[in-house]
Amino acid sequence: MNPGPFRGVFGPDATRYAKEGVGGAVELAPGYLKQVYDIVRKAGGVCIADEVQTGFGRTGSHYWGFETQGVIPDIVTMAKGIGNGLPLGAVVTTPEIASVMAQKIQFNTFGGNPGCSAGGLAVLRVIDKERQAHCADVGSHLIGRLRSLQDEHDKLGVLLGKGGLRGNVFRIKPPMCFTKDDAGRSFSFSIDFIAKLNKQFPKGTDTQQIGFQWGYSQTEPS
Repeated sequence: MNPGPFRGVFGPDATRYAKEGVGGAVELAPGYLKQVYDIVRKAGGVCIADEVQTGFGRTGSHYWGFETQGVIPDIVTMAKGIGNGLPLGAVVTTPEIASVMAQKIQFNTFGGNPGCSAGGLAVLRVIDKERQAHCADVGSHLIGRLRSLQDEHDKLGVLLGKGGLRGNVFRIKPPMCFTKDDAGRSFSFSIDFIAKLNKQFPKGTDTQQIGFQWGYSQTEPS
């Protein structure tokens, strides 16, 4: 929510705020979440980690994004990567919070679908076996190729992200089965894409509003 409406509608009574980790795959500074969590909990708040994009080994170094910050959330939400395209999501929380939620009516038309659940278990087995290390390896290869582009083109700004989740003014989030050969083909596309930008927007032109996004399933090739 924009700051203006946030103050105008809710005023000082606002009790919840969601900080989204988007905007070009911006990686948090070391220790940032720990400080935020301490402040929130001292005020009696609950810390929620949305791991829809950063979870299931996507960062390459940790299974969950919040682990890179050394914190433990009160609630973790997850989807997308858990099902490899299947409509599947989950919420994990503490026994205390779960007991309160159990007092409310929870309704989901497709909740508990055995077919999707079986698919999710299969995806987890694949990720646990090989995908996390693969994601780190290919992610490092891809960022190296992008840095070589950065040296040649002023349209490509600071490169951000971790593992298989990268970006700057655009986000690169390929499937976890993405190979170095795939990265090479994508790199060729990037060269063509940036060349067109250079032609359309001469050096010095502000291109911060130009965005491009790749968003595929977690393990299924495109």
